[in-house]
Amino acid sequence: MSLRSLAAEFLPSALQGLQGLQRTPPAAASPAAQAGAPDEASSFQALADKLGYLSKADAKQVREAYRFADAAHLGQFRADGKPYITHPIAVAGLVADWKLDAQAVMAALMHDTIEDQGVTKTELIEKFGAPTADLVDGLTKLDKLQFSTREEGQAESFRKMLLAMARDVRVVLVKLADRLHNMRTLGALAPDRRRRIARETLEIYAPIAHRLGLNQVYRELQELAFELLHPWRHAALAKALQRARGHRRDIVERVRREVERAFAQHKMKVQVSGREKTVYSIYRKMRGKHAGFAQVNDLFGFRIVVPTLTDCYVALGVLHQLYKPVPGRFKDYIAIPKANGYQSLHTTLVSPLGTAVEFQMRTEAMHAVAEAGIAAHWLYKQRGEKFDKQAAAEAQRLSSMWLQSLLDIQDETRDSSEFLEHVKIDLHPEAVYVFTPRSKILALPRGATPVDFAYAIHSDVGQHMVAAKVNGEPVALRTELKSGDVVEIITAPGARPNPAWLSMVRTGRARSKIRHFLKNMEAEESRALGEKMLAQAMRAEGLAMPSADPTDADAAALWQQLARWGGNRHRGELLVDIGLGRKVATIVAKRLAHMMGERGIKPDAVALTLGRYAADDTAGVQGVVFVDGSEGGSVQFATCCRPIPGDAITGYLGRGEGLLVHTVECPTGKRLYERDSERWMHVEWADELTRAFETTVHVLVHNGKGVLAQVASAVSAAEADITHLDMDSSRGSDFVELRLMVSVRDRVHLADVLRALRRAPTVQRVSRYRAG
Repeated sequence: MSLRSLAAEFLPSALQGLQGLQRTPPAAASPAAQAGAPDEASSFQALADKLGYLSKADAKQVREAYRFADAAHLGQFRADGKPYITHPIAVAGLVADWKLDAQAVMAALMHDTIEDQGVTKTELIEKFGAPTADLVDGLTKLDKLQFSTREEGQAESFRKMLLAMARDVRVVLVKLADRLHNMRTLGALAPDRRRRIARETLEIYAPIAHRLGLNQVYRELQELAFELLHPWRHAALAKALQRARGHRRDIVERVRREVERAFAQHKMKVQVSGREKTVYSIYRKMRGKHAGFAQVNDLFGFRIVVPTLTDCYVALGVLHQLYKPVPGRFKDYIAIPKANGYQSLHTTLVSPLGTAVEFQMRTEAMHAVAEAGIAAHWLYKQRGEKFDKQAAAEAQRLSSMWLQSLLDIQDETRDSSEFLEHVKIDLHPEAVYVFTPRSKILALPRGATPVDFAYAIHSDVGQHMVAAKVNGEPVALRTELKSGDVVEIITAPGARPNPAWLSMVRTGRARSKIRHFLKNMEAEESRALGEKMLAQAMRAEGLAMPSADPTDADAAALWQQLARWGGNRHRGELLVDIGLGRKVATIVAKRLAHMMGERGIKPDAVALTLGRYAADDTAGVQGVVFVDGSEGGSVQFATCCRPIPGDAITGYLGRGEGLLVHTVECPTGKRLYERDSERWMHVEWADELTRAFETTVHVLVHNGKGVLAQVASAVSAAEADITHLDMDSSRGSDFVELRLMVSVRDRVHLADVLRALRRAPTVQRVSRYRAG
C-alpha cells in the first residue's frame, strides 16, 4: 500500500468508505509487490500529477530539478536494470504524498547527485538556492572521506544526517522516503547486502519514523526489514495470520455490526474501521511473551473516528456498556500524549465469543497525526481551515523537542559512535509518564530512573542531585519509575555525577551529560595534579613556574614553545599529560629550565639549595605530592593495600593512568618498584583531609543467628560505615570469615573499629587485611 493511498485515508470521505479490515494481506508487503505499486511515481508525468498543490512557479522549479537530476544520472542504472532516475522520481512522489514544499521535492529528486555523480554543493546553490542545496547536502553520505572502519564511516554519516535533520526536519522526511523506496526494491541486491540494509533499517530508520510519529512508514519499514532478515519466519507467520483472518472473519463482522448499531442508537456519527496487527508486531509479541501464535489473542482491533475530542470519551462509555472491559487495559493517550504526539483512547473489551478486542477512539485530526506524525504539519497546510491544526502543531512541537535534544547531545559528544549510541537509546518512545512536585508531566523511556528525571528537568539538577523521593518516599537512584509517580529531586551545591550512574540511566541526554562531565572532571583533576608536580620539579631546579596569565606575552610564548616541544597543543594539555603520567615532570622541568635560561632567567641559589635538600632519597626526583582525598580520578588508591591516613605512603606515576598510591610496605608496590623505580615519587597525607577512606578488615566469627547484626552494630558504634561485605565459609560450619570494606577517617579511627569488633561476643579474631 503506498503512502499516497494512506494519506487519502486521513480524509473524512475516505474514512467513511472504509469497511471491514483495511490492511493489505501480508503478501503485499514483499519488496517485489511494493515495487509494482500502481500509484508509485515511476515517470516525471506520474510525479507531476501529484504536484497539484504547488504553485505554477514551484512546479516549474521542480521540473528544472528533474531535468538536472536526469542529466546527472544519465547512463546510470539501478541493480534491477532500471534507469537510476526512476528512484529519485519515486522518492519525490512519496514526499509529494506528504504535501511537502517544492524545496523538499527538489531535494528528493537530486538527493543522490552529490554522493553518486560528483555534483558540488556550490553548483546546487547557484542553480536552486541555498535551502535546497542544504537539504541535498544533509542527505549525502560521507563515503568519500577516509575512515578507519566501515562502522566509523556509517556512524559519522548518521551523525551528519541526524544533525542536519535537527536543523531542518524535511531532511529526515526525504531520507525516510528514500529508505522506504529502497526497501521496496532490494530484491536485486546480494543477500548479505540486503540483510545489512534491512538490519540498519530496523535499528535506525524505523525507530526514527516512530519517534516522529510517521506510524504508517514505521510499520511498513518494519515489515519489509523483517521479511528480508527472517524470510522463513515471516512466511510462516503471514500464512498463519491469513488462516486466522479467515477463521475470525465472522467474529470481526459481528463485532463491527454490533458496534455500529450501538452508536446508531446513541445517534453518534462515527467511522468504524477494522485493523490488523502486522506480522512483525505479532512476532515481537510472541518473542516478548515467549508464546506461540495461538496465544496472541489480539490480532484484530477496531478504530473509532469521531468528530470531537469529547466524543472520544462518550464513545468509550458506549463501548463499555456494550462489552465488558478487560481490567488494566485502558490507556488515555489524549490527556497524556505519547512522546511523538500520538493521541487516542485505548481500551480492550471482551467480545461475545470471549476473545479480547482492542478499540481505539480518536478524532480525524488525531488520526492524521497518528498516521503521518510530523508530516501532518504539511498535510494540514494544504487542507486549509477545515481541520483543527492543534494536534499537528503538538506533534510538530514534540518532535522539535526531540530534534533539539540531538543538538544538545552533539554539544556533549564529539565521538560519532558514542553519539549514535546515545541517539539509539532515545529512539524508542515507549514511555512512562511521571510528575514533578508541581504537577508538570514528563515522558521518559520505560526503565528510566530518578537520574534520568533529574537531567530531563535541567542538566544542573542532574549534576547536583544527591537523592530522590518517589511519591514522598526516599528511593535508591537506580529505582525504575512507573507511570503516575511523583518524583522529587534533592540537590546539594557540592554534589557531582557518579560514574556508576552510567549503568543505570536510560536517556541519551542523561548519558551524554554524565560522560561529558566526567571527561571534563578527569581532565581538570589531571591538569591540577600535573601543575602541582611540575611546580615541585621546578623548585628542584631553583626556578618558579612561568606565569599562567594569558596577557603575559613572554610567559605565554614560553608555554607555547614548551607545549610544541612536548607534542601538545597548549599548556593545559601538557599539564594533563604530566598528571596522567604520560610525561615525566622532571624531564619537562629541565627542558623548561633550559628555555628559561636561554631567556636569561637563572636559578635562585637559595631556592636551588632548598629544592635539592628536599629531594632526598625517599622523595625521588619528582618532589613531594600531598593528597587529601579530593583529587578524584587523577589520584587512585591501590586496592591491594588500600592506604588510609596515618599509613606511610608512596606513589607510582603510571603511563596514562595518573598517580597510584600504595603503602610503603605494600608487597605489590615493592615488586613494581624493582621493575620501574624511575616512576616512583614521594607522597604524603595533607594536614586537612576531605573525606573518609576505605580499607579491608577480616573478621572470624562463630556462626550463629544474628552474627551479621552484631558485627554491623559494632562497626556502627565506632562511627564507621560498611561499604561492602563478603564471606568465606570454607573453614567449616562452625566458623565464618567475613571480609568487610569499612570507611574510616584514619588509622586511629580504624583502631577504634577493631576494638569495637573484638568486644562483640561472636568475634573470634579481627585484623586489617594486608596484601601478601
